[in-house]
Amino acid sequence: MVHRCLAYAVVVVCSAAPLSLVQAEPRGVVELFTSQGCSSCPPADKLLGELANDPSLVAISVPIDIWDYLGWKDTLADPRNTARQKAYAHVRGDGQIYTPQVVVNGSLHVLGSDKTAIERAIEKTRKNGAMSSPPVTLAMADGRINVAIADAADVHPNAEVWLCGLVKAVTIAIGRGENKGRTITYHNVVRRWLKLGDWAGKTNSWSVPSQTLKGDGIDEAAILLQSGSAEKPKAILGATLAALH
Repeated sequence: MVHRCLAYAVVVVCSAAPLSLVQAEPRGVVELFTSQGCSSCPPADKLLGELANDPSLVAISVPIDIWDYLGWKDTLADPRNTARQKAYAHVRGDGQIYTPQVVVNGSLHVLGSDKTAIERAIEKTRKNGAMSSPPVTLAMADGRINVAIADAADVHPNAEVWLCGLVKAVTIAIGRGENKGRTITYHNVVRRWLKLGDWAGKTNSWSVPSQTLKGDGIDEAAILLQSGSAEKPKAILGATLAALH
């Protein structure tokens, strides 16, 4: 069964530890909107774990709370994640909000358990200009997390730079609801969002204290360079992900 529903608007925050320079040019950002209260989600959660092992992808789990009323409160969900899913649907104009839902490169949505559909969406969005900006660099030095994006020739998008605190793997024993009795592992789970600033196609950099990313079991960081705004998220132009050691 595929669930369908509504949500809210988007937001921010993050976490960390030591980390050497990382530069990545992934071909896709895969955001899985999932819920512990959704019986259709476990296959998608497992697939996200497989995609997370692909170095050409930034694959993240974005737990939402729309099914909490069914008898089990999602222990990883955040209303801001739900808001992000709704904001995507508003920008696309299709109103499609369900679980498991994958949004690829901030542009197309597909069923989260359909690997073939995800791959097709990655290729289609790249042809339409997603992931087309200069590489994003992420480095740790002197107790600070440093992010830089180079100049983009002849490109002047209105974009935002987001730092995301992730937990690489979280295993949850679900006691009630549609997944009662199941133990499920969630991968690259978003625990915080922090907007670093805006990017208009010119070289820019940002630096935050590593303590900003401390707590909630966060052991990874991802950077998303996304056109539009938090309220109106559009194509993702670049991204990278790194473990925090």
